[in-house]
Amino acid sequence: MENRRRGFLRNLAYAGVLLPAQGPPANAQTTDTRPGGPAGNRDRALWLDLLRRVASPVIEHLASNRLRERMPVECPTGKVEDRRKVTHLEAVGRTLAGIAPWLELDDPAGEEAAARRRLAELARAGLAHASDPAAPDALSFEAGAQCLVDAAFLAHAFLRAPRELWQKLDAAAQKRVLAAMASTRAIKPYNSNWLLFSAMVETFLARAGAEWHEAPIETALRSHMDWYKGDGIYGDGPELHWDYYNSYVIQPFLIDVVERIGAVSDRWSTLREGILQRARRYAQIQERLVAPDGSFPAVGRSIPYRCGAFQLLAQMALRRELPEGVSPGQARGAITAVIRRTLEAPGTFDEQGWLRIGLAGHQPRLAEGYISTGSLYLCSVAFLPLGLPAKDPFWTDSAAEWTSRRLWSGQDLPADHAL
Repeated sequence: MENRRRGFLRNLAYAGVLLPAQGPPANAQTTDTRPGGPAGNRDRALWLDLLRRVASPVIEHLASNRLRERMPVECPTGKVEDRRKVTHLEAVGRTLAGIAPWLELDDPAGEEAAARRRLAELARAGLAHASDPAAPDALSFEAGAQCLVDAAFLAHAFLRAPRELWQKLDAAAQKRVLAAMASTRAIKPYNSNWLLFSAMVETFLARAGAEWHEAPIETALRSHMDWYKGDGIYGDGPELHWDYYNSYVIQPFLIDVVERIGAVSDRWSTLREGILQRARRYAQIQERLVAPDGSFPAVGRSIPYRCGAFQLLAQMALRRELPEGVSPGQARGAITAVIRRTLEAPGTFDEQGWLRIGLAGHQPRLAEGYISTGSLYLCSVAFLPLGLPAKDPFWTDSAAEWTSRRLWSGQDLPADHAL
């Protein structure tokens, strides 16, 4: 483990950034609020260290046309050969969906800029291979229904980093990507959060100036308005599910579909404020779900997505739209605790640095049949606030205890109320 750690840090140094090997304890406090002060610096360094540890194997192997060769396919409860057809697209789309805001960050100063530019270059090289039918790492967008899901995560990445991941991608690769995205129209989504995958693909096609279809967006948005259950929670289809799909997919996709399509059509503009109001409430609930030790209830499907369960809270932080009563320092503390709890546990990574199935370590029995190695990279979406510059209050505010730490230490706080 220690040798792998040193090797990883050597790679960071080669890229132009050398980060601390260890961040602060999850409950670290400071009174220093200077830009780039100790707490914000340590937390950001920790986040960058862990994000690159998650993302680098995927991005670097795809850039060298060796992702299929090198990435293992762990699928303990499903059919490995079926998942092998789709798992590499899962890894790419999900990794890029999380890393995109950081890649797009227009902040040339600072030690991390060189590493960010380098990783963006590798991502574009990898996307050229992934879309090239003759390349060893060519990724099929038609190998099964799962391809619609991860085409949508990839589309989300393009929308989150339009300059670095799309506009700088060479024209031939852009053409191939657009054709691959359009090919997913042959896949009929389930009557659930899957409707938003088709909507996200069409939103990307519209923003890219390609032919796009209104119907999937209309169906997804109107269906989810019908499925709203109250107090910031949507059903996953007509029924309520006790899981984290409001954060894995539903609310982040609703926000970005309704906003990004607005540049092309104002047909759905009246839905925006209600969607954001509900998202703020759900982000408030998410902050309260983080236990004093950084754990959270392991309820429902897809628990091996780890800290990806908090994408919505991370996205609201990225948007600078945290709910009332949740300060930037408080949100940073909560998300940092979750990231560390789920990614620093022994057994999280294999000997070659790939993620293994589990929530806190290697726990393969947590996997549903649709989960394989590529699926696990949805954990990267917890890192969305890295798209905020280092001088943003999210990073410079004093570290603050999140709600459960304050309450369970005996502090007196106002009561929570439903939306």
